[in-house]
Amino acid sequence: MSKKTVVIGFFGTKLDSASNKKRWKRWRPTLSICQHSDQKIDRLDLIIQESWHAKALIEDIETVSPKTKVVTHLIPLEDPWDFEAVYEALHLFAREYDFVPEKEEYLIHLTTGTHVAQICLFLLTEARFIPGKLLQSGPTRDNPTKNIIDLELARYEQIAVRFDEERQKRSDRLKGGIATKNRVYNTMISEIELVAARSKAPILLTGPTGAGKTHLARRIYETKQANKKVTGKFIEINCATLRGDTAMSALFGHKKGAFTGAYESRKGVLLRAHKGVLFLDEIGELGLDEQAMLLRAVEDRLFLPVGAEKEVFSDFQLIAGSNRDLQKAVQNGIFRSDLLARINLWHFTLLGLADRREDIAPNLDYELENHSRKHERRLSMTKEAREKYLLFAIKDSSSWCGNFRDLANSVERMGTLAESSRISESDVEREQNRLIRSWSSTRRQSIVEKYLDPETFAKLDRFDRVQLEDVLRVCEASSSISEAGRRLFSESRKRRSSKNDGDRLRKYLLRHDLSWKNINDEKVSY
Repeated sequence: MSKKTVVIGFFGTKLDSASNKKRWKRWRPTLSICQHSDQKIDRLDLIIQESWHAKALIEDIETVSPKTKVVTHLIPLEDPWDFEAVYEALHLFAREYDFVPEKEEYLIHLTTGTHVAQICLFLLTEARFIPGKLLQSGPTRDNPTKNIIDLELARYEQIAVRFDEERQKRSDRLKGGIATKNRVYNTMISEIELVAARSKAPILLTGPTGAGKTHLARRIYETKQANKKVTGKFIEINCATLRGDTAMSALFGHKKGAFTGAYESRKGVLLRAHKGVLFLDEIGELGLDEQAMLLRAVEDRLFLPVGAEKEVFSDFQLIAGSNRDLQKAVQNGIFRSDLLARINLWHFTLLGLADRREDIAPNLDYELENHSRKHERRLSMTKEAREKYLLFAIKDSSSWCGNFRDLANSVERMGTLAESSRISESDVEREQNRLIRSWSSTRRQSIVEKYLDPETFAKLDRFDRVQLEDVLRVCEASSSISEAGRRLFSESRKRRSSKNDGDRLRKYLLRHDLSWKNINDEKVSY
């Protein structure tokens, strides 16, 4: 069954009204849309201000299109140029209108005249308060014209292509122009792109040191700036560098004479970030007093500089960074739960380089380009050197504990020590040895390595290492093998008649040549 066509439009008090015989010789917007033989209109919902004005128009519509039912909706408007009042009246009309999109197709008539009202109709349709398409009409020398515009812009090829290009530009900006391949990271970037364009709420970026939180924060700012969402500056500060009285001053500013050494008034980073973006890196390092004041500033945009009597206003957008687990910090009483709740609306966790090994190659190219720009000397790698470096880089044994900083530093060293402008295999070998030594000195021994000899540990699959690590941690935290078994098999034991979890654990440890005595002895001597 085909849908009925319903047109919603305004009665134009000047162009639509007519009372003499000459009315048929001039163009009348609402009448014209009923005169097209190729456009059947089942119902015309006519928004009017005074019913007697529209009487002649309704009679003429009955003449040219007798099957069109005209329904009038009286909406009194004291001032048709008052945008707020007109929008509110039409918004109320849309809320109360009984739309049945599965049975009716709605066309919203836009034409000349009644400018404010038609702008409001467009906005309500574009926002989907009115689930329809636009019906555009206008006069020509010969015949009146009409054009149906679907606001689902993806239907228009040229517009869709342009939108895709703009979306790709925003995505490239957020990724720093790096053609990343990691699915999790790319999905995160797509979400951040939407958040940066649509939301002013705080953003929390977490992840290990060197994962790129500062770079991403700056790119979010650049995206907001390109979308005209901010006009101020990007201000960043590492909260780990703030201590004592200087923390309050650095964040909120101070007045002259507020404390010893305060010879001049100073603006804090919150005020400097007015109309822009404030990036507070390592926010978990702030003291509880600073956190309380920051919460007020985030919620109300108001804060009190040190030594001041009057609060200051700053409309900044906050991005917070942390390599801490802030939830654990809340549990430990060193981070405010209300502040975490306020900044945790948009929480994105950045992966370390070791978890994005497929992105090492494009990031290597990026660092080579970056080195070339910085030193004004073109740097590249021989084909053999590049293959050798990447083969080493993607190995599980390459920990990349410094994440992208390790990669950047690595390229910087190879570029500096290379005899020519091309990094050779020997340069790569030297750098590999340097990285291995560096990682060995900084890497913490895993709990699995604590109980297994190096040769046995090296033969373990990554899957087995993760599983065994969890088992050993539970064993170390338990007073008996029975207790450890109950904790490890708490769910599956509900479905079994036999409850000998200690024996089950004993057999698992035996597969790795371990015993409860090994772990118990190690616990005592540790």
